[in-house]
Amino acid sequence: MGSGGLELPPGDEGHEGNSTDAPPGTVSLARPMDAGAIGPELDWDADAWREVRTRAQRAGRAYIWLNLVEQRLRSVVAAVLRPIYEPVHGDDWVVAAAGPAGQEWVQRAVAVREVSRRKGYLLDPADDNVLSFLTLPQLRELMVQHWPCFEPYFDERRDVELALDELEVTRNVVSRNRALSEAVLGQAERASARLLEMLGTAGDVPSARRLPVDAVEDLVGDRYGDVVAVHSDRVRLMRQFPAEDIFGSARRLDAVGIGLNLLVQNFSGRRLVRLAESGCRVRLLFLNPASSAVKRRERELGIKRGELSRAVEMNILHMRRVRSNLRDPGAFEIQVYDETPRFTAYLVDGDGADGVAVVQSYLRRSRGMEAPVLVLRGGSRLVKPGEADEVGLFPTYREEFEVAWADSRPVS
Repeated sequence: MGSGGLELPPGDEGHEGNSTDAPPGTVSLARPMDAGAIGPELDWDADAWREVRTRAQRAGRAYIWLNLVEQRLRSVVAAVLRPIYEPVHGDDWVVAAAGPAGQEWVQRAVAVREVSRRKGYLLDPADDNVLSFLTLPQLRELMVQHWPCFEPYFDERRDVELALDELEVTRNVVSRNRALSEAVLGQAERASARLLEMLGTAGDVPSARRLPVDAVEDLVGDRYGDVVAVHSDRVRLMRQFPAEDIFGSARRLDAVGIGLNLLVQNFSGRRLVRLAESGCRVRLLFLNPASSAVKRRERELGIKRGELSRAVEMNILHMRRVRSNLRDPGAFEIQVYDETPRFTAYLVDGDGADGVAVVQSYLRRSRGMEAPVLVLRGGSRLVKPGEADEVGLFPTYREEFEVAWADSRPVS
């Protein structure tokens, strides 16, 4: 059999079958490589494994967002178009809705559905319909073709299309297992969250207005109680979750710690006055700057004697000035305690289902700015209803605050 015009590589000189005086028409073959030479080229070092794991993590996160968007968009398309086409066309309502413009892709979806039926791929009867086999671009095409039907439910068609355009880049990368950069992943997450909000799914968790529900948290959050974020220090917390987002719309704020710097130094006194005047009830619990616990903490941190106590006293004086500007000072309570400080916690709306908490433990050699931070979501965030008091950390810290508050004394 001829080589079809392709020249095969020559073998090693001097071996049988590799002579330069081989008969015309003879094809010389390359000598097989030594198997031992292949191994080092196939090995992955630690950096390579780290890279592929990072790629897989990003792709998995993006897939969750894409899956949520596609399921929600499929539901919206069915809710709007089924009542229009099903009474006339029955089970073929998707084919009828696609029309001549979508004839090719809708017939392909019908064919894939039939193959899936025969091979037993349809494990859920709810997926035994043509709509379940349409891709995100095809669902978008149905919306565009029938926009007058969808217009009453959306403010701007352009916003929906722009969000779907941003997702299309990520969808192509994920479906082909190519590398997804952190920037593209962030863009996809923002576009997905925006699109889900447009599609009417943003109000299911009350605290989402303060701390947006992450797609991964929403699906696997029950594995971690009500911990929704962990930051290595307070600086990284503030980058992702600024003080304005934490406290800005609070109706109740309870805080316990040494100096409460996260609130006092990152949320202005004027904002606190406006917050309290709008109806927010505030309870602030500081470590007594004159207590022996402050002196022990100063020795732990290796700072000069009196430095920490002066800082705490300045924070308390600042909060007293805020309180003096209120029409109802009773709604802004300040108290001190003398016990050994164990943690700092900011409980926002902790008395209801909209609670968010920021918690840090005190480490022996680390200032509060350097300690790890937990962000908790209270109330109805939990995937399994009715377990908030059993698996969540939020009630634990809320109870600790109430006990400490009861044992403290007010600041005049």
